[in-house]
Amino acid sequence: MKQIGWFFIARWVGSLLVLLLLSVPLGAGVASPASQPSQIQAARQFLLTVLRGEFDVAHRMLAPEVGSALTPARFRAVALPLYEQGRHYGPSIDLYKLGFRLRDGQHPQSFVAFMFKADTLAARPKVQLDVTFRDSTARQVLSFGVIPLAAPVR
Repeated sequence: MKQIGWFFIARWVGSLLVLLLLSVPLGAGVASPASQPSQIQAARQFLLTVLRGEFDVAHRMLAPEVGSALTPARFRAVALPLYEQGRHYGPSIDLYKLGFRLRDGQHPQSFVAFMFKADTLAARPKVQLDVTFRDSTARQVLSFGVIPLAAPVR
């Protein structure tokens, strides 16, 4: 009879230990993930930087291979259409969608798309502000652009 009592006590203590271990955050003692922005935050920061015309700062947010391929002057020329759209619609943006792009023979690329707040009342935004990352863990911009969205077919 005493053996059965010890079995239940040991099981209860084991369950308690499991609950305690589950309540400790993963990576305790390590830098918190909150110290690194999410991809949504990184994309938003990049777009807002371009919309403010801070091209040199935005250039430093690019992935190394992209930043070295685009001189700051060339980056400014590529980013100017986005800047001009911001002057037309205003600098406020909202998250539109996010996901992965699957292209032939390539790894999936993570993307985040925004729209201008001035477009939020429309059934569909006129333009999509697109930021692509190498993968789901990257925070440096691989590509970006303004994608015009065609009117829906009736």
